[in-house]
Amino acid sequence: MTKAASWDMQGTWDSRGAWGAKGHWEERDGRRPGLSEAGLGRMREVLARHVDSGAVPGLVALVGRGSDTHVEALGTMHAGGGPAMRRDTIFRMASLSKPLTAAAVMILVEECRVRLDDPVETWLPELADRRVLASIDAPIGETVPARRSITVRDLLTFTFGFGVVLAAPDTYPIQVAMRELGLDTTSPAFGPDEWIRRLGELPLMYQPGELWQYHTGSDVLSVLVPRVTGQSLGAFMRERLFEPLGMADTGFHVPAGKIDRLPTSYAHDPESGELVVWDEAAGGKYATPPVFEAGGDGIVSTVDDYHAFYRMLLSGGTLDGERVLSRASVELMTMDHLTPGQKTEKDAFGDHFGRHGGYGFGMAVRTHRRDLASPGQFGWDGGLGTTAYADPREGLAGVLLTQAAMDTPDTARLHRDFWTTAYQAID
Repeated sequence: MTKAASWDMQGTWDSRGAWGAKGHWEERDGRRPGLSEAGLGRMREVLARHVDSGAVPGLVALVGRGSDTHVEALGTMHAGGGPAMRRDTIFRMASLSKPLTAAAVMILVEECRVRLDDPVETWLPELADRRVLASIDAPIGETVPARRSITVRDLLTFTFGFGVVLAAPDTYPIQVAMRELGLDTTSPAFGPDEWIRRLGELPLMYQPGELWQYHTGSDVLSVLVPRVTGQSLGAFMRERLFEPLGMADTGFHVPAGKIDRLPTSYAHDPESGELVVWDEAAGGKYATPPVFEAGGDGIVSTVDDYHAFYRMLLSGGTLDGERVLSRASVELMTMDHLTPGQKTEKDAFGDHFGRHGGYGFGMAVRTHRRDLASPGQFGWDGGLGTTAYADPREGLAGVLLTQAAMDTPDTARLHRDFWTTAYQAID
């Protein structure tokens, strides 16, 4: 930070990792803290090295702080050449959909249309009277009664008792049952009512509230919102979140008139490491409206659209005079809600899930400092090559979008280098 400005902080970190801050940016000599030109130049050099090495065909990166916003668009939209990446390129956000879904649910909480500790069976009778596996490796029929109902809070914190099994495929009987029902994918091939019906055929893996398990809670919320509102998830999010924030390129598919702005999506061959096409743009899975608008991984967006969402959160729920959420809701979303026992499986996966320390509503919350990011930083990563976080202490938001999946160390290194250069660019 330069001598021309300072942040007047008054507050403390509480025991769960939430920052209770009251303060203001203090202007001096008419200047506000922002980003350093030298630091941004270093960021460009580092990101360009990753593109030049072939780790990703291209990327779009945004760093914002105060009134400063800097964007880098490097490389191409398709491997081997073709159109250059642009600031308005549309990306498959993958799990960066989760914080948006959580925000949509908090809008309903504020309107008292749902309550955090309400049993979800009121709207999702398919999840009433749950049975729970006697153990994670037990046969499907070996169950005990659930000790309580699943709540909205359980879904938001991924502790409702069901989720991605962090083990090799078919290690446990529950994984086989999920595969046979088509529930082993993060891209459902059938509508929300059929999806929740099939989910209701299976027992929970753990008791409600017992353990954090990844992903599935967001997709259950994707059924809950339409049941409560009578609107599709996409229509509700567009009306209450995307349009108020000016997120004109965000939704669950890319219209035909914009499909040229969607790059090819790539994964890596597990043996050779070479890029292989996972999803084409024209004619691909995001070219038409999905049968299930999955709030866990189904949203497409741009760096500026997603930055608008984080600017709203950093501003306590408002953006350019438009209030989307209360400050209290933002603080609740971005604090750690997990007990040490609930974090056991999450933290066992180290840098992938456990490096932040905590988890809020649909996103991670950093509770300790192990790199340049401050405690209180919140956000998440997407398996198709995306990462976005905001740091309230520094007033910093960053979004890095690529079209190469996070299935090799190269993509993870790119993400780490982006965040290192984002923080070193703070002026």
